Amino acid sequence: MEILSQESEIKEYIEEILKDFELACISREASLLGRKEVLTGKAKFGIFGDGKELAQIALAKQFLPGDWRSGYYRDQTILMALGHLDVKQYFAGLYAHPDPEKEPFSAGRQMGGHFSTSTVDDQGNLIDLTAQPNSSADISPTSGQMPRLLGLGLASKLFRENKELHSYTELTDKGSEVAFGTIGDASTSEGLFWETMNAAGVLQVPIVMSVWDDGYGISVSREHQTVKDSISKALAGFQRSEDSPGFEIFTVKGWDYPGLIRTYEKAVKLAREEHVPVLVHVTEVTQPQGHSTSGSHERYKSAERLQWEDDFDCIEKFKQWILDFRYQDKSIADEERLNEIRKEAKKKVRSMQKEAWAEYTGSIISEKEELLGLLASLGAESANQEEIEKLRSTLQSDPEPIRRDIHSTARQAVRMTRGESSAARQDLLAWLDEQQERSYDMYSSHLYSESEHSALNVSEVPPIYSDGEQVDGRIILRDNFKSRFEADPRLVTFGEDTGKIGGVNQSMEGMQETFGPLRVMDTGIREATIIGQGIGMAMRGLRPLAEIQYLDYLLFALQTMSDDLATLRYRTKGQQIAPLIIRTRGHRLEGIWHSGSPMGMVIHSLRGVIVCVPRNMTQAAGMFNTLHASDDAALIIEPLNAYRTKEQMMDNIGEFTIPIGSVEVVREGQDMTVLSYGSTFNLCREAAQQLSGMGIEVELVDARTLLPFDIDHQTVESLKRTNRLLVVDEDVPGGASAYLLQQVLVEQKGYYHLDSEPQTLAARPHRPAYSTDGDYFSKPSVDDIVEKVYTTMSEAEPDRFPPLR
Repeated sequence: MEILSQESEIKEYIEEILKDFELACISREASLLGRKEVLTGKAKFGIFGDGKELAQIALAKQFLPGDWRSGYYRDQTILMALGHLDVKQYFAGLYAHPDPEKEPFSAGRQMGGHFSTSTVDDQGNLIDLTAQPNSSADISPTSGQMPRLLGLGLASKLFRENKELHSYTELTDKGSEVAFGTIGDASTSEGLFWETMNAAGVLQVPIVMSVWDDGYGISVSREHQTVKDSISKALAGFQRSEDSPGFEIFTVKGWDYPGLIRTYEKAVKLAREEHVPVLVHVTEVTQPQGHSTSGSHERYKSAERLQWEDDFDCIEKFKQWILDFRYQDKSIADEERLNEIRKEAKKKVRSMQKEAWAEYTGSIISEKEELLGLLASLGAESANQEEIEKLRSTLQSDPEPIRRDIHSTARQAVRMTRGESSAARQDLLAWLDEQQERSYDMYSSHLYSESEHSALNVSEVPPIYSDGEQVDGRIILRDNFKSRFEADPRLVTFGEDTGKIGGVNQSMEGMQETFGPLRVMDTGIREATIIGQGIGMAMRGLRPLAEIQYLDYLLFALQTMSDDLATLRYRTKGQQIAPLIIRTRGHRLEGIWHSGSPMGMVIHSLRGVIVCVPRNMTQAAGMFNTLHASDDAALIIEPLNAYRTKEQMMDNIGEFTIPIGSVEVVREGQDMTVLSYGSTFNLCREAAQQLSGMGIEVELVDARTLLPFDIDHQTVESLKRTNRLLVVDEDVPGGASAYLLQQVLVEQKGYYHLDSEPQTLAARPHRPAYSTDGDYFSKPSVDDIVEKVYTTMSEAEPDRFPPLR
C-alpha cells in the first residue's frame, strides 16, 4: 500500500509539474499577444508579467482561502493560478471592457494587469472572506500597494489575539491568514516600501513580501537603485535572531522551480504559524518584453544581457529541468510533448483573445447600428440632410469605432439640427440621454457608497439634553468613543500617542486601559502606513479609526489616501470597500506646521472620501456615529481649539447622529449669508454679534461637510432670503472658497439671487506665522469678517452704512 501510495503521489506530482508548465506558457502567451494588441492599436497600453511566471506559480501554491494579496500590475500568473483570472478576462481588461461580468476587476476603469476580487455582494454586504483567496485592488503608483499590506497582515494578528473577534468566522479563521505582498525590485527604493517593512517588523505581522528582481527599474539598472546592489543585503539588519524579533529573509532564483517551491513552503509556513514577516528576494528574473509597451528594452540592455535573458528565461529553464527530470530512469516528458503544450497554449490564448475582442466590440457595434438608423430617419426629416448623411457615412465606414466616436457623431447631429423639432430629432435626443445615463454607470458610478449602508442613508438622531452640564469638548469625544467601542468589538483605533497617553488632547483618555492595546494602539511616526494600516484592516471587515496627529501631517499620507482609499470603491465599481474613518485636528493653532488648513488640496485630491469639518466636538462625535453606521470612508477634521471649550453633555452619548452632506443654519438673518466651516465658523458667530450691534443681521450657514456639500441645497435658500453671499475660508485664496462658490453659485444656481458681488475672505497666500499674532495676521479674524460684511453692506446702502474709510 505504501508503494502504491508513493506511486500515486509521484504521478500526481508529475501531473502538477506539467500543469504548471502549461500555465506558465499560457500566461506568457497572453503577455506576448497582449503587447501585439497594444501595438496594433486595439488597446491603449500594456504592462505584463512575463518572466515572473514560475515564481508566481510557486507562490500561489501556498495561497489559501482567506489569504490576501496586495500586489501590483505584473501579478497575472498568481491570479491565473488561483483561478481568479482567465485569458478572456485578461484581454477584457486590456481592452477596457466596461462590463463587470466580462472584466470583473475594475469594469474597464483601470488599465490591464490590475486585478482584484469582489469582497461585497450586490447589496454592499461583505461576503465570506474566508471562502476565497482575496486580492485587494491593485493601483498603478509604484509601491502604493505597500501601506495597505500592513493593515491586511495586522488584521490577522488582531483576529488571532483578540478572542472577542473569533466569532466573526466569515472574516477570519482565528487569524490564520497570510498577507502576500509583491513588488518590483526598483520600487523598493520608495519610502512607502521602507516605512511598511519597518512597521511590519515592529508589529510582527504575517506578511510574505516578494520582490521580483529583474535588475532594472524601467531603463535604470539596479546599481543606481539599491544600496549594496541587493534589497536582501540592504535589509540584512532586519533579519531576526534568537533575542531580537525582525524578518526572515530568503533569496531564490526566479528560474529555479524546485528552489522556488521549497522557499515559498518555508516562508509561508513561518508567516502563517509564527506570525513572522518574511521577505522573499527573487533574483535573476527576466523581463522578455521590457518594461511596457511604451518602449523597447533593446535601447538600454546590452547584447550580452539580452542573450542572458534568453538563456535564463524561466520557462526555458523550467523546460530543461523537466527534460532532465527522471522517474524510474525515464523522462517525465519529452521535448515533443512540451512543444505541443506550448503550441496548444498559444492556440488557446489566441482563441480567447478573439472571443474577448468580439464581446468587447459587440455592444459597441450594436450602439453604432442603433445610431445609424436614427441618423437615417433624422436626415430624411432635416433641412441638413446632406451634412447628416456625411456624418452617417463616416460612422458607417468605420469597422471598429469606439464609444467616443458614436457619441460624438450623435452630438454633432444634434447641433446640426438645432432649431428643428422633428420626431426623429426627439428620438435621437432620447437615445442620447439613455446612452449618457448608461455611460455614467460605466465610467462614473460608485465614487461613494451606493448601497443601503451609505452615510447619506443614516437617519439623523439629534442629541438629547436633560440638564445643563457643561464639559470640555474632549470629554464628549472620549465618552462617545467609549460608548461605540463597547458596542462594536471590531472597532479599533491607532495613531501617534493615541494609546498610552490617550492622545495629545486626551480625547482617548483611559481607553487603552479599558479596551486593551489590541484595540487602542500607539504607532510609530509613520503617517502613510497609519492610513495603510487602516485601509487593510477595513478591507478585512474591521472598523478602524486612524488618527493623524495634525492636519498638516496629512500630507505625509495624502498619496495613500488619494490613490488608494479614495479610489477603491470607484476603481472596482463598488466591488471592494474600505470604510476607514480618519480623524485629525487642525485649523487655528500656532505656527506653520501645526495650523495649516489645506482644505482645497484635501477636497480636490480625496474625491471618494467624505470630508467632515465640524465646528465643535458635539458635531464631530455625531459625525463619527453616522460614519460608523455606514460603509463610506471618511476624514473628520476636529477643530483644535475646541477640545477644552465647554459644551453641553447629551443624554444619548454614542447614539446621536449628525447628517452627512447637510448644512446647518445656525443663525438667521436677512442682510447677508455667511458660509464657513470648522474653527473659522466660530469666529463668524462672534462677528455676527458685533455686526448685529451695527444694525446688520447676517445668516450663518455651517457647511459641516465639504464632501459632499449641501446635498439639499439649503445654502441657496438662505441666499434667496439675503441676496448677498460671503464665503469665509481659512485656506489660501481660491482654496476651499473657490469650490464652495462653484457649489453655491453654479451647482445651486445661487448667481440668480445675488444683489451684490459674491465675496470671499480667505487666509493669506502662505502658511500661518507662529504665535497668536501670526494667526491674527495670517488667517481671517473677527475684525476681517466684520469689516468684509460691513463694506459689502456699505456699497449696497451707503446712507445706512457709511464707508469705514
